[in-house]
Amino acid sequence: MPAPDRFLPLRLARGLPLTALCLLLSFGPSPAWSGPAGHLTVFSAASLTDVFVVLGKVLEQRNPGVGVTHGFAGSQQLATQIEQGARVDVFASADQRWMDYVRQRGLVAGVATEFVRNMLVVIVARSSPARIARLQDLATPGIKVVLAAAAVPVGRYSREALDRLNGAPGFAQDYAQRVLRNVVSHEENVRGVVSKVQLGEADAGIVYRSDVTPATAGRVLVLDIPDRYNVVASYPIAVLRAAPNPAAAAAFVSLVLSPLGQRVLRDHNFTPVNAR
Repeated sequence: MPAPDRFLPLRLARGLPLTALCLLLSFGPSPAWSGPAGHLTVFSAASLTDVFVVLGKVLEQRNPGVGVTHGFAGSQQLATQIEQGARVDVFASADQRWMDYVRQRGLVAGVATEFVRNMLVVIVARSSPARIARLQDLATPGIKVVLAAAAVPVGRYSREALDRLNGAPGFAQDYAQRVLRNVVSHEENVRGVVSKVQLGEADAGIVYRSDVTPATAGRVLVLDIPDRYNVVASYPIAVLRAAPNPAAAAAFVSLVLSPLGQRVLRDHNFTPVNAR
């Protein structure tokens, strides 16, 4: 059975937002607990890493009989692993395309639900010798740009945003092509893009707004893409038909869609769809 590219042990890591720490402390097990039990495996887009670790811990606190394991990678990698028989309960994709890929193969139970949205930003390495102060500078010859591969949701979104900027006020008609000529690496997920820029292996990259975490912010500068030309990333979530633990899977999806789950997502710089 194929294994996900990366499993995160479920632990409370240093540096989580204070709101997340408070949430975890507020959900102790109830003496009258009678909820779902057993092991739960959640496959999620890499951009959800920090927030889903928090929500997994909240689920465990609420349901002490449940243990959560996460697999984080590019949505395309996770969808392929699910197709090949990986034993997974929940799939959360960074775009509808890869959820549809899984659904069309009869692997989704019920319907997939959009649970959050995201936007793109450009990050620039603070250590970069290149003078990148505006989006137009990404097209300057010699600038080293890193993007996610086109099959990765954020990679597709990035190319769409670049295309939208072609001919915009202040931008050349072939702006996207000029930027793409500067791409030095195509990463398998958005965390790979963040890493390359943070380490100074590239001057700039396009990532999600949620990837500019407090730890990342100290190493990069952020250039906003105007809303008119930006792309809204839509994230669907679903319980899988062959889920070994459908009860715990349903509980996790309910938590993500709940006002609490939406608040945690908002605190991690996502845009909730059920803001209340």
